Amino acid sequence: MLAGLDRPSAGKVTVSDQIVSGITKGVSFMFQADALLPWRSVVTNVSLGPIFNKVPQKDALEMARNWLRIVGLSGFEQHYPHQLSGGMRKRASLAAALINKPSILLMDEPFSALDVQTRSIMSNELLTLWERDRPTVLFVTHDLEEAIGLADKVVVITAGPGTVKAIFDIDLPRPRGALQEIRFQPRFLQLHQQIWEALRDEVQRTYARQGAPVAAKETIA
Repeated sequence: MLAGLDRPSAGKVTVSDQIVSGITKGVSFMFQADALLPWRSVVTNVSLGPIFNKVPQKDALEMARNWLRIVGLSGFEQHYPHQLSGGMRKRASLAAALINKPSILLMDEPFSALDVQTRSIMSNELLTLWERDRPTVLFVTHDLEEAIGLADKVVVITAGPGTVKAIFDIDLPRPRGALQEIRFQPRFLQLHQQIWEALRDEVQRTYARQGAPVAAKETIA
């Protein structure tokens, strides 16, 4: 709805105080699955955005090479997605999302399929890259630590139907630093407890609907 690809059943969606009535300009996506074309090399995948925006192919490829360098994929320009690890594919997807310098970046659990260590690294890299142009990021996640570590505002959604249950301002200073380190800070732990209090019932309700036994608090967390 924010991108203008769907319409709200009630109410309205605004971007920069303007009601969304068509396709919103300046929006990039990063999905759960890697949105990379398997028959194209990494560099030609990343160059697609500028090419669609009428940038000459030579210039688009140069832009793509620069972004691959920024995300740590220099030397892999001519590789294909199946030749990359999961973390490397996410870096390529992130470069493809950021190459057009979006004003809004929509991210749907982009790191959920990664192992814990790679996921933390990608979160840290996202924070570093965000500092370059500071787009508005709408980030969907089920990981509470990830939410607190990345966000300025955390919105807790009910299990279903999905409505806003609570909103928390994250007052951790920026630049944040490594997520692996700041998650032990007293304020981080305090925010974690406050948000978990709002989230706990929704997690238990989801488990109950799926027919699973309600787990202990430590297991759910």
